[in-house]
Amino acid sequence: MFPAGDGPDASGLGGADLSSLMAQAAQMQQQLMAAQEQLARTQVTGSAGGGLVRATVTGAGEVIGLEIDPSAIDPSDAEGLADLVLAAIKDGNRAAAELQQRAMGPLAEGLGGAGGLGGLGLPGL
Repeated sequence: MFPAGDGPDASGLGGADLSSLMAQAAQMQQQLMAAQEQLARTQVTGSAGGGLVRATVTGAGEVIGLEIDPSAIDPSDAEGLADLVLAAIKDGNRAAAELQQRAMGPLAEGLGGAGGLGGLGLPGL
């Protein structure tokens, strides 16, 4: 076995260090959840055709609105309008992705990047 005091125990992984790490992980998880909630409430707009078509997208990437200027509606060119709609949605999603990066980037850095605390298998990280 192990000599007294040298065997594995609750502090074998660093004791107070592990507790501190777990507290930091819980705090980061709370910050992450708060950032996700803020993103879901924040709206960005993508546009196409010089503003003829505008898509409203949440910071979480959900399309919640679409505005089409009547002058963009040409019954003989439905495909062109469809292209403008798709382009506006893609532009909105691009803006949402930028917003996500600004909101979540600092949190990911706090986790040590892709190999940070997420490697501990903690829920939500």
